[in-house]
Amino acid sequence: MGEIFSPGKLMLTSEYFAIDGALVLAVPTKLGQEFFFEEKQDGQSLIFWEAQHQNHLWLNTVIDYKKWQVLETNFISGAEFILKVLKNVQKLSDIKFKDTYSYNLRTNLQFPADFGLGSSSTLMNNLAEWSEINPFELNTLSLGGSGYDIAVAKEKSAVLYQSKPEIQYEKVNFDPLFKDELIFIHLNQKQDSREGINLYKSKEKSQVLINEYTELTRKVINCQSLEKFSRLMTVHEQKISNFLGIPTVKEKFFQTCPNFVKSLGAWGGDFVMTAKFEGFKDYFWGKGFTTIFEWDDIIG
Repeated sequence: MGEIFSPGKLMLTSEYFAIDGALVLAVPTKLGQEFFFEEKQDGQSLIFWEAQHQNHLWLNTVIDYKKWQVLETNFISGAEFILKVLKNVQKLSDIKFKDTYSYNLRTNLQFPADFGLGSSSTLMNNLAEWSEINPFELNTLSLGGSGYDIAVAKEKSAVLYQSKPEIQYEKVNFDPLFKDELIFIHLNQKQDSREGINLYKSKEKSQVLINEYTELTRKVINCQSLEKFSRLMTVHEQKISNFLGIPTVKEKFFQTCPNFVKSLGAWGGDFVMTAKFEGFKDYFWGKGFTTIFEWDDIIG
């Protein structure tokens, strides 16, 4: 049985503005999604799909890929999504789902689904690598989005990424001197990215503002001190707050936190980043946020 792995991601800069071409800095996580595959020539044209979350069964389905029908499943909406994605794989691939082979395909998401680290992007990249297709094309057909998370999964590296005027990115070694001072706190909920994107799209944007986020990202990648990094994160957070017309996560939950608090990705859920301070664990635990990672715990 073959195996492919794609890492999850954390988006450090540009959030919603990535859609309009602002430069993004994103880093890979140690945990990601595994994909196991086996095929046999049995003349049945079936897909036996099993999806696990942290080694526990989540979705089981059997799909006839000649008729594109779900024959069996324990979770119909999940099976219908997988059918849609695999149909797109067939459309793009020259080698998969073209004959009468049957496929045993199994995924294992290594992190909790509500962490927002890229359950979909890791799946898209694994399937694209397996079927020898462009993961950005598969992602566009199946999900949409800026594609920065696909770049991280594909390169298994930190990236600087831009979606416009066309997709372009480069691998970078983002290993700040002060990384041991940074911590990541989960907000106990998964944010619906589409909801945030719809709010963002309803606002009038200017190229000047998009360029400001690109410049902020360039400053972050070259940052040598925690003090300067903290200032950049504060500016970044406040600019988005002003643009969206909603309070920052610090104003909402952590007003008394002595350091910056930066949302990572869609606002309102998933992870935030800050810097250590005396008693930081007691502070966040006291507010009900008990999932705290240091840099080396989570960043790959």
